[in-house]
Amino acid sequence: MAEPGFWDKSEAAQATIAQLRSLSAIVKPLRELMKSADDLDVMLELGAEDASLAAEVPGELARLEGTLDDLELKALLNGPHDANAAILSINARDGGTDANDWAEMLLRMYLHWAAEQGYATDLLDRQDNEQAGINSASILVRGPMAYGYLKGETGMHRLVRISPFNAEGKRQTSFAAIDVSPEVAESGEIEINDDDVREDVFRASGAGGQHVNKTSSAIRLTHTPSGVVVQCQQERSQHKNRALAWKMLRARLARLEDEKREAEQAAKYEKQAKTGFGSQIRNYFLHPDQRVKDARTGYAVGNFQSVLDGHIQPFLDAYLQWRAGKRSGDDAKDSS
Repeated sequence: MAEPGFWDKSEAAQATIAQLRSLSAIVKPLRELMKSADDLDVMLELGAEDASLAAEVPGELARLEGTLDDLELKALLNGPHDANAAILSINARDGGTDANDWAEMLLRMYLHWAAEQGYATDLLDRQDNEQAGINSASILVRGPMAYGYLKGETGMHRLVRISPFNAEGKRQTSFAAIDVSPEVAESGEIEINDDDVREDVFRASGAGGQHVNKTSSAIRLTHTPSGVVVQCQQERSQHKNRALAWKMLRARLARLEDEKREAEQAAKYEKQAKTGFGSQIRNYFLHPDQRVKDARTGYAVGNFQSVLDGHIQPFLDAYLQWRAGKRSGDDAKDSS
């Protein structure tokens, strides 16, 4: 970073800084833990003669165990793109207006989680629904191991509640799909043949009045070999929307490459239903009782609002542990 010309290529420089932050997030606490372990040895020796100092040992030991647990979780983030920033997309699915409202609630949840973690976020695309909520949205989340933590959120999220949009006060089930991909640099390992990509230019939708985009600035890219489709209309500039759309396309293709590296994950995505009952990875209940439960790990909490306020880290940690245990079990089967 101290070399002359480091900032000449802004995107490459940002990627280096992101790499530094990801490494520091592991190396710094590891060094502190090793130093604290040495200090603990001294504390134990002195505690043999000083009862007041000995009384501090259990608390210090508990703190060190917590730090060690956190580092062990970070050690599970060892995928080829786990240290990268993440592009998270939300799409309303079954459930009508409730699904659009639910999609916006999830957008707020992930933005709150990112802020709580000290991560930076950029809104890449947002399409509002005419009645309430959003049809879809995409955000870029930058921070240490952002993709590693968020990639397990890909899938269907199901909400059960008394609908605020139903005059009869009936219970409504709504679905929203989450898709998470790693941000990859233009000069990265993802090579895209321009001839394989169809570009469509169209007018961006708006909230009406002065916000309606009167020029064709929105961009949609279709990658023919994979069938991946991305679009961006957030910026007024067609050039900026095109650059963001290509970033999103590279991210989606990078995720597909990750899935190919892990045959089990690839099979899961091929077989998983896209919408409807039985396809959800997590259930959020506001009626008849309040709780949130992950369908894969079994982890659950009884405070619905806390989860919607962004306190989802325990779910992310539980998924990492579940995935590591599942992989260990599969390795044991293979070896037998």
